[in-house]
Amino acid sequence: MVHGDIESRGRNPSSPKDTGNFSTGVYYETSTERHWTSWLVPMFVVANVAVFLVVMYINDCPKKGQCVARFLGRFSFQPINENPLLGPSSATLTKLGALEWDKVVHRHQGWRLITLRIGVIYLLSGFGGSILSSLFIQNNISVGASGALFGLLGAMLSELLTNWTIYSNKLAALVTLIMIVAINLAVGILPHVDNFAHIGGFLSGFLLGFILLIRPQFGWIDRNNLPSSYAGRINSKHLPYQYVLWVIALVLLIVGYTVSLVMLFRGENGNKHCHWCHYLSCVPTSSWSCGN
Repeated sequence: MVHGDIESRGRNPSSPKDTGNFSTGVYYETSTERHWTSWLVPMFVVANVAVFLVVMYINDCPKKGQCVARFLGRFSFQPINENPLLGPSSATLTKLGALEWDKVVHRHQGWRLITLRIGVIYLLSGFGGSILSSLFIQNNISVGASGALFGLLGAMLSELLTNWTIYSNKLAALVTLIMIVAINLAVGILPHVDNFAHIGGFLSGFLLGFILLIRPQFGWIDRNNLPSSYAGRINSKHLPYQYVLWVIALVLLIVGYTVSLVMLFRGENGNKHCHWCHYLSCVPTSSWSCGN
């Protein structure tokens, strides 16, 4: 009986020799697995907190008038009616590089589309989120790392799909990921939340996952330790559908970025080409109204 993921395990030397029938092979988990500690996510958290503190220090709300949590001194927040998400002023965010359509298009400050990110997927997802946000939200400023974070969610989903054969409990993982993405996108329809950055980041990360996170098919790494009757069926490192998804994702990513950038720097407004898309970022109710 096979236990766990055979990709990361070898055969126990004391197990019986191959009999030509894969079902009779016995595999055991080795005791040489190293304990590892996650450092990437804590590093992202620390980096974002550090940047937020620097921005609040530069903002220096008490010099401008009324503040929320004034006891924090320079780190106190702008009034709720100016920034309901508890943060700095729009002027400070713009000064420090916030995304603003007018400055990108008319003042040729294309660098505002790019913020320092760690990792290719994180970087390009943030870039994709900024592009889509600029196309559809042109009267307000936008700032934050949520587009890049949604890109990581999208990459997790596509990584699961393209490497489907090597996972156990894959359906449970798929349902969980879809629910997390759906809930977070649903929150994005509230006012003062840039859901276009979320959607653009998610789509970018989803396509990048097919390109950058492709892994060998089940059995490829341990093919030399498998019974010949099974190993003979593993002829290539990846399955055909993985190559197909890789090509499709690469083409869509290049075309999507190219078309979006051309539209952006020509001053196009995405809402003119999609009259219902504004509902993806904010749905008006009796409790609040939505502006661009």
